Formats: sequence, structure tokens, C-alpha cells
Amino acid sequence: MASPHSLTATDAWFKSSYSGANTTECVECARTDTGALVRDSKRPDGPVLAVQEDAWSVFVERVSSLRLTPGRSAR
Repeated sequence: MASPHSLTATDAWFKSSYSGANTTECVECARTDTGALVRDSKRPDGPVLAVQEDAWSVFVERVSSLRLTPGRSAR
């Protein structure tokens, strides 16, 4: 299914600076005028999740506030 957002994926997709060398568990994100797109970095032609701007902002804020250390899960 094609994304309803107009986006040049090759220019817009990015990985977190925290993704490190572990290439088995990474997502890529792309900003849009209405929010963000999220996909599995190993499957760039696979499904894309579209997230509205307000929901994306809350998600990023909450994840940032966790300040996780490697090997420790958020519970």
C-alpha cells in the first residue's frame, strides 16, 4: 500500500543516532507536513506507519523522558 503522504523517501528517511551497530532492530522515520512516517529499516519497501503530529510529539517526549540504559527495559 502506498503512503498517502507526498514524500521523497530517499532524502527524508533517517535512523536514530542511538541505533548503533545493531542492524537487526532498527526503525527509520521521516517527517511529513502532518506528522511522521515509521518503517522497518530492513524492509524499506514494506509497510509504513503514518503517525499524526500530536501523537508523534507525545511519543518522542515520553521515550526521551525514559533515559534508558543499555540492557535495561522500561517497565
